[in-house]
Parts: sequence; structure tokens; C-alpha cells
Amino acid sequence: MLDDFLVRVALAGVGTAIAAGLLGCFVVWRRMAYFGDATAHAAVLGVALALGFNISIFAGVAVVALAMALLIYALAERDASIDTLLGVLAHGALALGLVAVALIPGQRIDLDAYLFGDVVTVTRWDLAVIWGGALLVSAVLWWNWSALLTATLSPDLAYAAGINPRREQLILTLLLAAVVAVAIKVVGALLITALLIIPAATARRYAHTPERMALLSVVIGILAAIAGLRVALLLDTPVGPSIICIAALMFAIATIGEQLRRIGA
Repeated sequence: MLDDFLVRVALAGVGTAIAAGLLGCFVVWRRMAYFGDATAHAAVLGVALALGFNISIFAGVAVVALAMALLIYALAERDASIDTLLGVLAHGALALGLVAVALIPGQRIDLDAYLFGDVVTVTRWDLAVIWGGALLVSAVLWWNWSALLTATLSPDLAYAAGINPRREQLILTLLLAAVVAVAIKVVGALLITALLIIPAATARRYAHTPERMALLSVVIGILAAIAGLRVALLLDTPVGPSIICIAALMFAIATIGEQLRRIGA
């Protein structure tokens, strides 16, 4: 069955949607979109590292994304307002990655594949990495859900309950680096943050509890992945951007529906 590339593509999209959908809730709750951008944009530098040293793309991206995430984590501890710095790091890392890729000798590289995803070339090994990452993210969030949620809602309440909010932030930082490594094959470095926040933001319109929001976020991400693949096949468009377009359309429908309900009430 895995010899059929459509099955592999669908499985890759679903696995990525699970990881991004769950973690995306915390990105939305904590307003970490810029944090995610900086980490995701650094993934291009990880691609250059992987190609230059002839190692796995996943490994190169994971190392650089982790380094960037930890750097931002350390800087956030010193300065609570780092929006400008995050913007500099996000775009600086992206530009440095693009230059580094261009300077690699003897390589003819399709940058679009790393900027916007190239899920149609996914292999069995890629599937193993994507689903391994999805299971890791799911397991860590399930195991530490209560502590992460408490630290997200109120750091003071977390301290009172014996929970260290900085440790929980570190856990989310490490998981974000893992999701970036998993998602780059599907949606690319420029669209990873969109896959994190749009399904979660859409689910927020319907959910009344954090647990329900997380579940709906995963479902919406999976639907967007499958529908985006279908649209890409019908219209001959890139798969990654097609997935994000479907997710954005679902968010727009949810937002309009919510406004109509308010008017009707």
C-alpha cells in the first residue's frame, strides 16, 4: 500500500496535522506565532547544513530549529517584550539560510521544495520520521497536559501548584523544534506557522474547553490536509500552499458563522 505515493502523501499530511494541531493550541494560547516564525524560518539554514555535511534533511533542520528555539527561550527570560528581536531573528535566519543554500558548491537545489513543501516526494523513511514526531508530540502533551495548561493559563497559579512555568515553556520550545522538523517536508519553512495557528484558531471558534479545542484542531488540520491534497491534484497546484488555503477557508467560514450567530442572538 505504501508504494502508492498518494497514500504516502496523505499519511504525511495527516501525521503533520496531528502534531501541528495539538501544539498549535499552545501557540495560540501563549501568542507564540512570532516564536514559531523564527524557529520555522531557521529551518532553511538547517537544510543548508544538511546538504553541506551530507546528512539527513530532518536531522539538519531539527538541530538548527532546536538551536534557534533555545536561543529565543533564553532571550525571552531576559526581556519579556522581544517582538522586534523575534522579527529580526526570523527574517535574518531565513535570509542567512537562503544565502547558505546558494553557496553550497555542486548542488542544484529547488528552494521551493523547502520554502513551501514537497510532500509528493515523501518516502517511507520520511513517513517514519513524521509519524514518530507526531507520536512524540502527542505523548508529551498527553503526559504533561495539566501542567502545561496550568502554566499557560496562569504562571502564578502554576507556582502555587508546584509547577515551574519556565520548565513548561522549555518543553513547548523543544516540541516546537520537533514539529518544524516534521512539517518542513509537507508545508515548507514559510508555512509551518500557518499550519500551527490556523487549525487551532478555527477550533477556538467552536470549542468551550481546552481539551475539545485540541481535538477539534487536530480534526480540522487533518481535513485541511486531505482536502488540500485533493485540490492540488485537481488544479495542479502545490500541495503545501493548497493545504494552508483550505485551512484559511475553514477559518473564514468559522469566523463568518460566529458573526452571524451573534447577529441572530
